[in-house]
Amino acid sequence: MSKQKLVVLTGAGISAESGLRTFRDTDGLWEGYNIEDVATPRAWYKNPQLVLDFYNLRRKDVQAAQPNAAHKTLAGLEAHFDVHIITQNIDDLHERAGSTKVLHLHGEILKMRSDKNPNKLYKIKKDIKLGDKAEDGGQFRPHVVWFEEPVPMIEEAIPIMYEAEIFVLIGTSLVVYPAAGLVDYVKEKVTKYVIDKSIPSVNRYKNVIPIEKPATEGIAILKDLLLGQ
Repeated sequence: MSKQKLVVLTGAGISAESGLRTFRDTDGLWEGYNIEDVATPRAWYKNPQLVLDFYNLRRKDVQAAQPNAAHKTLAGLEAHFDVHIITQNIDDLHERAGSTKVLHLHGEILKMRSDKNPNKLYKIKKDIKLGDKAEDGGQFRPHVVWFEEPVPMIEEAIPIMYEAEIFVLIGTSLVVYPAAGLVDYVKEKVTKYVIDKSIPSVNRYKNVIPIEKPATEGIAILKDLLLGQ
């Protein structure tokens, strides 16, 4: 008997409990930086050193962080469901917790690419330095989708959402598009669990079960609901 397809869309709220902050914590500032100065193509062309410095710090933060109980519980649900995680996060905490099907909408901080070619990726754990070049002569940049850039993985995420038999939304405010629009592709009849310490506006969706808790507490409740305990 095949397992039910459980699709999970995660945002910064699930990694926050591992100590990774999001710019939404501080009114458009991310660890003291203006987003426009470090997370746009314009910022890269204006001051690539500043952008590299910022993401080098983020990479260190991610490697120092550990998966929390929410990440681990989701990984454990693979014993019972066909779990597909679509995440807005650039960290690797889902993978380190043991999840095997993870799609990163906004890139991965532990990968880099030439600023001339978005398709060839390289693993990176250390700092990227100005002057570090790919074979094509392009400067290496983080493999992260900046504001004002397209989100190519959306095209892969849409059919996964559409095939969901159970859907879970965790730790996302549903204000960053196009990611927020993915929920519209979940079929109306599908039960939709929403876990957040502050439930976003989900009034337009049917069959919603809100769990107004931080991710670690909320996913423990979700597990009990899903497994009938």
